[in-house]
Amino acid sequence: MSIRDGTSEFCNRYGLRVPILLAPMASASAPALSIAVANAGGLGACGALLMSPPDIVAWADEVRVGSNGRFQINLWIPDPAPVRNMDQEERVRKFLAGWGPVVAADAGDTTPPDFTAQREALLEACPPIVSSVMGLYPAKFVARLKSHGIAWFANISTVAEAKAAEGAGADVVVVQGMEAGGHRGCFDSDSAEREMVGLMSLVPAVVDAVGIPVVATGGISDGRGVAAALALGASAAQIGTGFLRAPEAGIHPAWAEALSKAAPEDTVVSRAFSGRAGRSLATEYVRAPFPPMPPDRRPIRSSAASQPP
Repeated sequence: MSIRDGTSEFCNRYGLRVPILLAPMASASAPALSIAVANAGGLGACGALLMSPPDIVAWADEVRVGSNGRFQINLWIPDPAPVRNMDQEERVRKFLAGWGPVVAADAGDTTPPDFTAQREALLEACPPIVSSVMGLYPAKFVARLKSHGIAWFANISTVAEAKAAEGAGADVVVVQGMEAGGHRGCFDSDSAEREMVGLMSLVPAVVDAVGIPVVATGGISDGRGVAAALALGASAAQIGTGFLRAPEAGIHPAWAEALSKAAPEDTVVSRAFSGRAGRSLATEYVRAPFPPMPPDRRPIRSSAASQPP
């Protein structure tokens, strides 16, 4: 199959005019951005990691009303519950006090929204596509997605993960190169820094290894990157950071300004923000000798937004 045929087939299957997907970015999934991307012919996206079930449904309703209804909703597959260490948490709170507001003593008790309830909200919202990251959906839930006519896009970062996703029933694999902004999507958190493969090497390897369509993501921000991904066998490209400076994204001006000035070497993979490895601007906080996982990162983010870029 030619590049053009593979891309055309993908776009026809998922109702797109252009092979461009918005990356689902938790805390940066303004409905206006997905509406703009979908109405321009691409695929909108919601990173629903921190959203309650009613918020997931409300987001889908707003985007569906304002657009052609082409979007995906993404959930993280949860990690095992962490082992608590109160002495370590106290050291973390003291460290963070030098970077923003005092972190409450009970911040470590914060829990994410219930994953089972979020999955039920996905079925209620009934988007055309649901995606996963950090692992794979359970087989019973995949069967329910299929019964609702919902496609499943699985984010992967290695050839082995791509094969596992195909075997689990994924309709598409989203191949994430190490260049990607945000979190590394590795199934095993401990291997995130060890299994760092560039997108241009990973895409053709995955294309050769699986029989389902491949979407390329990670470090793509313009037509040259899209063309390169398609030339290597991807059916489409997914873009995250490249869309964040669009007015519809609604991110804080300090963040947008910092992104506009950053060169590739101004970023680093760090666990400083969530405990999961992810690519960040190499700020003083990230470079600090003790970059811990905040018990609750929201106060730190609010404080950082008020600082000059």
